[in-house]
Amino acid sequence: MKPERAASAPESGVEPGPVAGSAQWCAETRAARGAPPPRAAARALAAMIATALACLAAASLLSLAVVRIGFDLWAGIDPFLPPERRPFLGAVELAHRAFAVDALRQVFLAALVIGIAVRRAGAGWRARLALDRERPNGMRPVALLALLLVWPVLHIAWVTGTAEVFGASFGRHVRLSPFLSPAAVAAWLVYLALLAPVAEELLMRGELYARAREGLGPAGAILATAAIFAAAHVSSFGLARPVSLVPLALALGWLRWRTGRLWPCVALHGWSNLALVAYLLWPE
Repeated sequence: MKPERAASAPESGVEPGPVAGSAQWCAETRAARGAPPPRAAARALAAMIATALACLAAASLLSLAVVRIGFDLWAGIDPFLPPERRPFLGAVELAHRAFAVDALRQVFLAALVIGIAVRRAGAGWRARLALDRERPNGMRPVALLALLLVWPVLHIAWVTGTAEVFGASFGRHVRLSPFLSPAAVAAWLVYLALLAPVAEELLMRGELYARAREGLGPAGAILATAAIFAAAHVSSFGLARPVSLVPLALALGWLRWRTGRLWPCVALHGWSNLALVAYLLWPE
């Protein structure tokens, strides 16, 4: 059953119920183009970028501090020793610390985003982040299942093809660190398929999408969140990694608009990560 379209967006900036059909998309996009003035769109985009930078930076700094102090105290090391007096930690210890930083970064990121949503929307923070279940899903379960089954093939083809074009190594000959224990590898897979997708989607298709809808409309929200998501993955590979994530970012934004919920985005994100890693690590 297709949900009814709300007459107008609530004042909190939370989008109306999920929409269905190309005609409704076009009508909503035309309204979004005519309603918000350029200054409102610029403010929404600036707020999105500032929020993304602040959340990612704060989560990174907090995770680094907690891992440094916590692991040092556990090992009986004074965490405030100057670098020249610190003992050599070894490759295994450094690998475990690096993974702990990555995992805690996502935990802090999720907590920060939820805190921001609570501050802005109060008791309606779940609706702001598209975590409520009051509105029906705007996509049939069969269609969503078909997308989840087909998408990893497209994602793998695009990522590996991008790696070939840019001459990058992230899409080929990938191997796990030999210094990770079996327990650490299992934890890394959970991080890859669940923890990272939840935290990143709370930020991108949760809080940032809600801010984008206030000034950019649905099409603008999809494009803006996709651009920020791709830019957040800039690494030593240069533009290769962001370009490899553009289709996934656009698909996640479309899914967020189409279903009106965040959990389908988390499922597609996590399933794409897991499928790609399984493909890259599969013994030849």
